[in-house]
Amino acid sequence: MNIESYNNPYTVAEAQPTERAAFIRNTYLHLAMAVMALIAVEAVLLQIPAMRTLAMNMIGVYMWLVVIGLFMFVSHMATKWASSGSSRGTQYAGLGLYILAQAVIFMPLLMIASMKTGDNRLIVKAGMITGGLFLGLTVVTFITKKDFSFLGSIISVGAFIALGFILAGVIFGFSLGLFFSGAMVLLMAGSILYQTSNIMHHYSTTQHVAASLALFASVATLFWYVLQFLMSMSSD
Repeated sequence: MNIESYNNPYTVAEAQPTERAAFIRNTYLHLAMAVMALIAVEAVLLQIPAMRTLAMNMIGVYMWLVVIGLFMFVSHMATKWASSGSSRGTQYAGLGLYILAQAVIFMPLLMIASMKTGDNRLIVKAGMITGGLFLGLTVVTFITKKDFSFLGSIISVGAFIALGFILAGVIFGFSLGLFFSGAMVLLMAGSILYQTSNIMHHYSTTQHVAASLALFASVATLFWYVLQFLMSMSSD
């Protein structure tokens, strides 16, 4: 999850209509490409026996703590690169690195979800719900033109609290359950509102790669918790 705000003197909202339209088009095009790349990379990784073995080994308590730590570090580096103004290549390297990191950390969850039902029904359903929520939240933000930047501090605090629960659950071996997944879905919905609002109010017209990464991070995390919610529901 990427909670970051940009205070640029020349934001998308202040740009010429043609520049604004080009930025929005490029941002959502890159987001769509990132989602498709994640699906493709995930499909390849899950076909490799060594990667499937690694995924199952990641579930161990101490190994998962290491995975979370590495993912947070890689996410920070990827966001930094994607936000770099030095070169377009560095920005794309950041987006690509983040896609790869998401693909790796998703492997155990997707494998467990498939084993629960013997097929990919839960995964497909979670993808459809995530897409519907994202579309609805995006439409709300663009129609109302409201600046949701006030949600930034709320989401940051919520993310730190959630991280504390996650670490406690991993260390002490208890399940966070249905209500935690539901709360995280709501938190990620707020994050999408925040990031979509940032596209207009806090990014410049040259930051479409960074904007797409921020949205992609929120969408991927939303999918993660929608899938966990569905898995918890199927266990009841």
